[in-house]
Amino acid sequence: MGYNYKIVLQYEGTRYNGWQKQGNTANTIQGKLEQVLERMAGHPVDVHGSGRTDAGVHAMGQVANFHLQKEWEPGQIVSYLNRYLPEDIAILQAERVPERFHSRLQAIEKVYRYQIETGEKRNVFQRRMQYGLGEALDIPMMQKAAGLLCGTHDYRSFCGNPRMKKSTIRTVRAITVNQEPGTSLVIMTFWGDGFLQHMVRILTGTLIEVGQGKRQPRQMPHILEARDRKMAGFTAPAEGLCLIKVEYPCSPGEEIGYFDRF
Repeated sequence: MGYNYKIVLQYEGTRYNGWQKQGNTANTIQGKLEQVLERMAGHPVDVHGSGRTDAGVHAMGQVANFHLQKEWEPGQIVSYLNRYLPEDIAILQAERVPERFHSRLQAIEKVYRYQIETGEKRNVFQRRMQYGLGEALDIPMMQKAAGLLCGTHDYRSFCGNPRMKKSTIRTVRAITVNQEPGTSLVIMTFWGDGFLQHMVRILTGTLIEVGQGKRQPRQMPHILEARDRKMAGFTAPAEGLCLIKVEYPCSPGEEIGYFDRF
């Protein structure tokens, strides 16, 4: 298997067809990484991401791992990748990890953030990472509904894949909804042990409908119990969503303090 490396990367997903490599396009994050790594290593390299972000979704802290046939200094990997990757993909760090480390299978918590501009126009410099809703939302009602969507539940109603055969039970530790002081920007943050296809965007769309007065917080438990995608709200657009952080089990002596900052 060679040497196993873990990288943390960020990307603006606007012009990409998502994370996962696809046969009909080379325009994916995974595809770009594998192309550059193959050139660097001199052999094909399979990159495993912590999750498959959708087309147009961004990441500030995506995690991936891959195996190389010979040992490389982590700094060399970072420098080479950042030199040849497009400007909208950047490697933040790299490290050698145990052979059995897998970025997706061993992740224990993920943090996503969704940004909604409720004013008339999005910030010119941040528009690619915001959903331009353009209308005010009832934040307290959204917060109440968000609390009812947390916990360990079957989230099939919030799954974008109607033919999902694997378990749709997930644990969502917290969902926060806050309006940035002095602005019209609403930020929603989701903490969970894993998310189904489009799950964060469907949760967001449902909570937006609560904020618009189209749904009531008391309906949230019934939507969960229905296990029916038709019962939940619309799928919020991809551009407002960003993967912030992926957490893994702590090594002895380490502490997880990152989440307190969001």
